[in-house]
Amino acid sequence: MTIAPTPATLEQAPVPSFRRTALVAGGFYLLTFVSIPTLALYGPVKALNYVTGPGPDNPALLGGLLEMVVALACIGTAVALYPVVKRQNEGIALAFVGARVLEAATIFAGIASLLTIVSLRQAGAGEDAVNTAQALVAQYDWLFRLGQGILPAANALLLGSLLYKSRLVPRTLPLIGLVGAPLLLTSQVATVLGAWGQVSVLAAVAAVPVALWEFSLGVFLIVKGFRPSPTITTDLVIAR
Repeated sequence: MTIAPTPATLEQAPVPSFRRTALVAGGFYLLTFVSIPTLALYGPVKALNYVTGPGPDNPALLGGLLEMVVALACIGTAVALYPVVKRQNEGIALAFVGARVLEAATIFAGIASLLTIVSLRQAGAGEDAVNTAQALVAQYDWLFRLGQGILPAANALLLGSLLYKSRLVPRTLPLIGLVGAPLLLTSQVATVLGAWGQVSVLAAVAAVPVALWEFSLGVFLIVKGFRPSPTITTDLVIAR
């Protein structure tokens, strides 16, 4: 005989097998914020005459290292959360993993673009490499728009819908992401069309909700873990 858990059981039942998952996922989400200083660190390498000058190289190398951490953390969030959120909808959960991996791939490609400029400068490529360096900067900017502009919005829609329906976290958190995703997408389209710059007040404001959603989710998962929900308490059904 199979006895389904009652609502009271769902409220009281511990979910220790997923507490570690919540800690790991939350930690990875917070790690994705370590690249914030790259906006300043990449300033010199993106300058017009960097490739013909004396450097410095270390800021670009540090920025690349920080972004590599972010890329790996992106994959980590998806891998950590997949065993839990697939219980709500496996197809959407797989889409979230795929989008997160694609985001990481664009970050790695962007890092390679800027570090190639560093290599050109160190090799003494000179004036002949100025156009190539600026092309690599443009490539990085486009990869940034796609990888860290559009894809986080897609991730917010995918994961936000899973967490909203499953109630694994307070619904206020995924709502922030679900509202912020269209704002971020609109901002990226406006940037592509030249309505405002990639680094501007309007672009920054539009990015705040999705950033707040990811940061708040990371903190909640570390501090509280997943809430009791039928999505993860199905394993607590007693078979006898």
